[in-house]
Amino acid sequence: MLDKVIVGSEEWCSFPTLGIPTIKARVDSGAKTSALHAINIVTFEKDSESWVKFDVNPIQNNAKAVIHCEAPLVDKRVVKSSSGFREQRYVIKTKLEIGGKTWEIEVTLTNRDSMGFRMLLGREAMSGRVLVDPEQRYLLGQPTTEKLKEYYYASNESKKGLKIGLLASNPELYSNKRILEAGELRGHEMHFLNLKYCYMKLDATKPEIHYRGGKVLNDFDAVIPRIRPSMTYYGCALTRQFEALKVFALNNASAITQSRDKLFSLQLLLNNGVDIPTTGFANSPLDTDDLIKMVGGSPLIVKLLEGTQGKGVVLAETKKAAESVINAFKSLNANILVQEFIKEANGKDLRLFVVDGKVVAAMQREAAPGEFRANIHMGGTASVVKITSEEKKIAIKAAKAMNLKVAGVDIIRSSKGPLLLEVNSSPGLEGIEGATQKDIAGEMIKAIEKNFKWK
Repeated sequence: MLDKVIVGSEEWCSFPTLGIPTIKARVDSGAKTSALHAINIVTFEKDSESWVKFDVNPIQNNAKAVIHCEAPLVDKRVVKSSSGFREQRYVIKTKLEIGGKTWEIEVTLTNRDSMGFRMLLGREAMSGRVLVDPEQRYLLGQPTTEKLKEYYYASNESKKGLKIGLLASNPELYSNKRILEAGELRGHEMHFLNLKYCYMKLDATKPEIHYRGGKVLNDFDAVIPRIRPSMTYYGCALTRQFEALKVFALNNASAITQSRDKLFSLQLLLNNGVDIPTTGFANSPLDTDDLIKMVGGSPLIVKLLEGTQGKGVVLAETKKAAESVINAFKSLNANILVQEFIKEANGKDLRLFVVDGKVVAAMQREAAPGEFRANIHMGGTASVVKITSEEKKIAIKAAKAMNLKVAGVDIIRSSKGPLLLEVNSSPGLEGIEGATQKDIAGEMIKAIEKNFKWK
């Protein structure tokens, strides 16, 4: 009993192994689990074990003071907040120091921007070691303003990195983790901005973008939009809002919008002298017969205009099959393209990754046995390939025609020469980085630096 630390309802504590010298905590014996404010949470492997790295803004309402932390990952757990909201959180074990005593506790990581305290100390962490006097506060003392400045602001002033937001939906995706990691390694302040948590204020004199909890996001230098197809409209609206605030977008909203319109993209590419497989587009099922003839008959490819990652792409091997597929899609009021089938490609295509007008990597994708789509998401395999100067020129020309700083350009080798299949404004990094061992995420960050003439 005598050995127990006596605390009030609010206290300052520290996490020595995380490098957090002091942080204000809400002491809550009603809560079972302790929680620490964390953003940019990314899991990684270290010595064959699961670890997690994350950033902590230890001072409430101050995003400039940042501590970069990492810890072994203990668990993933669903936690119910005081408002009844259920959230899956990462759990770490780390040392807590409070009242001159240190012991190991379990802490869940969550964004506490909307809460009054960066830290919540729950009863599991206090059990057998702490007595709470709920009428008191700061029984263990408080750091002075000078001490807080010494802890958090002196080192921060020497940082000259850019503040970059990754505008996406899933922080667990390989591509998103790699981009955040690449930016941090190059000395920038990286933030994962979940599209669904952003909302905007349209105003002639004071436009704003807010993040869940009321945080204003107007002070970013750059954003990297990685917008999934289902979020195109909202994602592009947000990107446009960032652009209105003079924030540099690695791919701008108008380029992303036109890249998502497959028919418009192909028309734009043809107008810029890029060859594509012969393609047909019609509105009425009455024109199906002529549409099939137009692209050289069967076998042919039928593509849903809204499809992605190889979904909504069908190979019709006979004229009858082609008619059935086209008419089935038409009966659903779906917009489709009909395209000649390049048989000599043997289920292979090329993915060239263009960043800032240069091809930074290329791979060959080969379809799985019995499959004609070479997409990695459809079970295709990736390998290093030597590309020709003509293929390189097509990729660069295509990215330029689409006005994309970052583009995944898909090319197929035909008897007529290389033909362009598609241009992707949010190309995945996993397959191509794995196949080529190139730091493509780093090249994307360098393109932002170049825009700011950042050294």
